[in-house]
Amino acid sequence: MSYSTVCGVVKPGFEAVRKTFAENFERRNELGAACCIYFRGEKVVDLWGGVRDITTGEPWEEDTMVLVASTTKGLAGLVMALAHSRGMIDYDERVSTYWPQFAQQGKKGITIRQLLAHQAGLYALDQRLDAETLADLDRLAGVLAEQKPAWEPGSRQAYHAITIGFYEGEILRRVDPKHRTLGQFFQDEIATPLGLEFYIRLPKEIPNTKLAPLVRFTMADALSGIFVTPLFVLSTMTSRSRVRRALLGSELPTEASKGRIYARDLEVPAGGGVGTARGIAKAYSVFATGGEELGLRDETLRELMAPAHPSRHGFYDECLKTETRFSLGFSKLGETNELFGDSSSFGALGSGGSCGYADPHNRIGYAYIMNRMKARLVDPRDEALRRAMYRSIQNK
Repeated sequence: MSYSTVCGVVKPGFEAVRKTFAENFERRNELGAACCIYFRGEKVVDLWGGVRDITTGEPWEEDTMVLVASTTKGLAGLVMALAHSRGMIDYDERVSTYWPQFAQQGKKGITIRQLLAHQAGLYALDQRLDAETLADLDRLAGVLAEQKPAWEPGSRQAYHAITIGFYEGEILRRVDPKHRTLGQFFQDEIATPLGLEFYIRLPKEIPNTKLAPLVRFTMADALSGIFVTPLFVLSTMTSRSRVRRALLGSELPTEASKGRIYARDLEVPAGGGVGTARGIAKAYSVFATGGEELGLRDETLRELMAPAHPSRHGFYDECLKTETRFSLGFSKLGETNELFGDSSSFGALGSGGSCGYADPHNRIGYAYIMNRMKARLVDPRDEALRRAMYRSIQNK
């Protein structure tokens, strides 16, 4: 793709982001993608281009949406933050205060803060989930409540790749006066008021023509040693490894689709979100600039900006096989990589390369989404765009 065929607009001073977006197609094997950036509450970058569907060659359009895997976690984290801001939950309260059945199997003392930091030892479920179970929320709640932690809660960190979203959803359903699902709450209280095109539960009426099918990375890509660590790659090849067990259920948004590109009316809050970069970036922009549009309390924003709290054994992750930091449902990206801003930043990375986050210090809401997945934790396409973005704001 040439520089001239990139679609969208950038504000003066952000031309470097447009140039880098084009270079992703020319140098980094991009297929189809979009990038959106808000700076100080203003949309300064809104770009898209490439191929939406590799089988037909149809182009990526302005309103093309794609499944963003774990980037969804950040949007779910915004839901929980809004619930905190409205007094529905206290991050330091025990989960069992809101959900008494959760207390069984040694889980009585687990706080919401520990759960949202992936420190509850509930990274996997003994019972395999399917679409029918997810559709029956009472049945799902029973499965979640009966799960025994893998170790003493709070002692270790392990990436709750899929389970964290289900636990968040059940807590929210119990504290919300309308007893809505997390996806419905997101739609009613965040997406609709802000005019976002993003769904944690994709409606039936969204046509395939608006959705970009994913092109997944190969095992050869993973074995090249560029994902996280060689130890992580080896663990993904063992069926009973922690990370393989943690990922069970991640296949449902696509494999339960019944002839469609993605499943409809199936809620996987930790990895099933579908939408535009524009929607993700605007949501984070609102939080990065104080959240006045949603009535966000200063106390909640301070919590989101605060450093992550380690487990007793630190930030080493027993699933990811590396150190990483989580807090209140988000990755604390800026604490380990300056290209996400400083430690006040919060967001989420998605398998394959997508990314969305808020940088309150610089008042940025950022999102990058794509359909060609790559086997890297921090994708070079995304990283190049963020480098260009931070260069662009240096003189602002």
